[in-house]
Amino acid sequence: MAPVKILVVEDQELFREMFVLACREKGFRVVGQAGDGETAIGLVKTLGPDLVLLDIELPKADGFAVIDASRRLRPGIKFLVLSSICSAFTVYRIERARVQGFIDKNTGAFATVKLALEQVRNGGVYFSKTYEAARQARWEDLQSFDRTLSARQVEVLRLVGDLLSDRQIADDLGVSTDTVEKHRRNIASRIGTASRIEMERWAQEKGFTRSFVRPG
Repeated sequence: MAPVKILVVEDQELFREMFVLACREKGFRVVGQAGDGETAIGLVKTLGPDLVLLDIELPKADGFAVIDASRRLRPGIKFLVLSSICSAFTVYRIERARVQGFIDKNTGAFATVKLALEQVRNGGVYFSKTYEAARQARWEDLQSFDRTLSARQVEVLRLVGDLLSDRQIADDLGVSTDTVEKHRRNIASRIGTASRIEMERWAQEKGFTRSFVRPG
């Protein structure tokens, strides 16, 4: 059986070298490496990997953008993602991205990466204990944001977490500022915030932000 072709995407060189070593030790064929999201998308197109070992926090385009673009280019491609962030909203987005695994970079060791790679290669999945705990907590919370907010309100809250003004949010979403203000009022009543500053703080604490894109 031919070795699985893997692309390693990580902007920190030390981590990237460690991940490449783990892949090779497990018998994967490392066809390419990337340190930013735009390069990763280009390599998916030209190299045709079967699996991408993908950090979510990247310059130029974050891991979620890489996943979306890669699936349009190569249906059936698999992803094993990594991040040092395991907030409620991060877990929500990972869950909906339908990836094959998540490694928490705060707790995952070299052996963890190899274990996850092996399980994904064998058709299984690997999700860290921190991910599973965060997902379970959200499922059990009857007032969790995904139960109380609409998809559009979640998007508005993500932009609020990025500290965008109502005009900037309106331009980003292609709606009027009045529509944004209405969404914010409805969001405030559902999450229990009394001011814009409180909402911004709540959004950032829960991980509602586009900060997965590192400057670069």
